[in-house]
Amino acid sequence: MSDLPKFVHVTEVGPRDGLQIEPRILSAEQKIQMIEALVGCGIKEVEVGSFVNPKAVPQMADTNEVFDKLSKRDGVDYRALWLNLKGLERAIGHGRVDVDGKLTLTASETFVQRNTNRSIEQTLAEMPVWIGRYQDAGIKANSLGVMAAFGCNFEGYIAEDKVVDLVSQARNVMEDNGCQLEQLSLADTMGWGSPAQMKSLVGKMRSRWPELRIKLHLHDTRGCAVANAFAAMEMGVAEFDSSVGGLGGCPFAGHKGAAGNICTEDLVFACGEMGIDTGIDLDALVEAAKLAESLVGHPLPGKVMKGGTLSRFKNQRA
Repeated sequence: MSDLPKFVHVTEVGPRDGLQIEPRILSAEQKIQMIEALVGCGIKEVEVGSFVNPKAVPQMADTNEVFDKLSKRDGVDYRALWLNLKGLERAIGHGRVDVDGKLTLTASETFVQRNTNRSIEQTLAEMPVWIGRYQDAGIKANSLGVMAAFGCNFEGYIAEDKVVDLVSQARNVMEDNGCQLEQLSLADTMGWGSPAQMKSLVGKMRSRWPELRIKLHLHDTRGCAVANAFAAMEMGVAEFDSSVGGLGGCPFAGHKGAAGNICTEDLVFACGEMGIDTGIDLDALVEAAKLAESLVGHPLPGKVMKGGTLSRFKNQRA
């Protein structure tokens, strides 16, 4: 497959994944300012925060308050993250979270223990409980995320057959409990992936389950994120998580260099230059990235926010 998608859906994860390792803890009002700037660019899905232990991730301690004060817009999904059933209960109980029925696995045994205090086997065994809770809330459990799908700072490269087998096991559990896997999210949590890996693993998933929608969560730890996204687009992937300004990283990854999700404005710029629509106003997005940079108080790694969008030059030539 080599046809590029005509439209790419971007989920903005900066307010959650982007801020969770920042030393400066933003107020709820500052987070809302950032979220509203991003939504104002045309972004239709935003990860607002996470319902996790505030002692482990103090940056997310005010997620309830942020959701309370947000002025939600029609047509925009306001998402959150949770790592255990207690977090899920908080998200469902809040009432203003757009809760999606996602299940999660991790391809690295070491990383899943650090991140969730569970083993891979325990995570699979607990899936029926998660599915049941979603069903009780009237939410269809139809999505699976696999973290550290391409490599791990603790275990090295992750065998693709292991990732495929984990997806297969999860899919069987879902079917046994009355739901179907419709979307698969593959996360390069620690930035190990290359364009060749993207094509290889996505290709194996496509061959095995051609009906699945595949989404990628990419980190730019080693500078390959946009190239990885393009490689995935060549395989038909049209959904990506990204973070404004290139904010982000996982506090449990064991490597400060893991900071930096694929940058939203860099991804949107690349899509636009290839004729792929995202529905996002790039110039407004650059302003949102500059706002994020001012809020966290240090330079962000995004390139387009510094180099410019080319709009001025194109307008001069028109």
